[in-house]
Formats: sequence, structure tokens, C-alpha cells
Amino acid sequence: MRKNKVKQMMAEGKPVINGWCAIPSTASCEAMAHQGWDSLTVDMQHGLIDYSSALPMMQTISTTDVTPLARVNWNEPGQIMKILDAGCYGVICPMVSNKEEAERFVQACMYPPKGYRSFGPIRGLIYGGSDYAEHANDEILKLAMIETEESLEKLDDIMSTPGVDGIYIGPADLSLAIGEKPGFDKPENSKAYSEILRILEHAKKNNIFAGIHNGTPEYATKMIEKGFNFVTIASDLRALSAGAKSVVDKMKGSISKKEDSGTY
Repeated sequence: MRKNKVKQMMAEGKPVINGWCAIPSTASCEAMAHQGWDSLTVDMQHGLIDYSSALPMMQTISTTDVTPLARVNWNEPGQIMKILDAGCYGVICPMVSNKEEAERFVQACMYPPKGYRSFGPIRGLIYGGSDYAEHANDEILKLAMIETEESLEKLDDIMSTPGVDGIYIGPADLSLAIGEKPGFDKPENSKAYSEILRILEHAKKNNIFAGIHNGTPEYATKMIEKGFNFVTIASDLRALSAGAKSVVDKMKGSISKKEDSGTY
């Protein structure tokens, strides 16, 4: 079976730089896939993407050496199994609050006897290889999102669940869960920042990977320095918006200067 580059990198102590696709388009996905990300996550929760869009996006990513991942919209076995059958090499599962939910998540990703995933990797065999069934349980990356009040009280229960490869922090929902405003790149004097570091320490103690969503490259670098293995920076939509705004601002600034000087 094709090796999971993301799991290999993190096991070797190398940070993974993950891109995020929220736009349901193979064109934007292809552009993202050629920018040098280690992995790309197709966001089926808060992105504008359903399965009919996610499948061709998985195929698009697979034309490169970027590892295809997905965030599902809920801890629902049917959706998890279906996106894995489509050739997804890792699942980020939102709102995992306790050990029972963690078990339900990872077992949906794993074939018996370790789980209850139904066998039918219609595209997984094409992307992963003919020996997919023998190795999928080990190669598929399983990241449980820590972002609820209950999960903060049960970190070790979740992280010690067999099959959980790591956790992924959603700073926006985490902030809401502790009574702060949602957002990325939490300041050091915030409660959310303290919780982020506490979650990271528990991940280290349980010897699992730790990932986090960031708003800027600078903050993502800071999180790597703190010990995170897997960092996401914004999304394709945010990158498009920021790039377009930068161009427009420069153009309008240039025109304004010429108007002020009376020259064109």
C-alpha cells in the first residue's frame, strides 16, 4: 500500500504543513495542490464541499505527491467510511468529546477486528494499491478534534483511545467552549492559549500527534516551535481573498497618489 507521507513525516519529527480547501472546485484544488503543501484537507464541515465535490478533489490532489485528507462534517460512520473509500488518507473528525466518541470515530476508520469499517474501497484500491486491505488500518491518519468543554475535561480518555493517531485543535470552537470570542491565533494572555498549550502537553504525554488550525504562517511557525506536529494555515478561500485584496489595495493606493499629484 502507498505509504502515508504525513504519518511518516510526523513519526520522523518533521512538521507537516497542511493546506485547507473550502471551495468546491477542482480548479482551485489543483492550484493548491501544486503549491508545495505536505497535505491538503478537503473541508466537508465548514467548507462548501459535499461528497460529489470531494471525490473529484481527491482525484485532483492524487495527481501530485500531496497527501489527501478530509474533515468530515460529523462523527458519522457512513460519511467517514465513504470518504475513505474515495481514497482519502486521513480523517479529521470534529467535536470528539469523550472516549466513547473517540472509539466510534477510529473504529469507523478501521477494518475488523480493530474496527467496523465495511470493506469496499472503490477508489482506495486505485490510490492506495492492491494490498490496501492489509495495511489501511495502520496507514490511515485519524485525528480527533478537541474543541468542546467536555473534551477539555477528558483529554487523557480521548488521547489514550487505541487507534487515535493524534488530536487537532479548532481554536474557534475551543474559544466558544470556554467563553471567549471565536478566532485563530489566540494571544498569549487568553484562556484559549493556555488551554491550547495544556492540550499539547497531554498529547505529548500520550505519545500522539498534535495539530492546530492557524490564521497566519507566523503563528503556525510559533506553534511548531511549541511542539505541534501538524499545522494548517487559513484556507484556499482566505488566501484568495487576501491575495485579491492586496492587489486591489495597491492599485487603489497608486491611483490615489496620482490623483493627489494631479498626474496620470
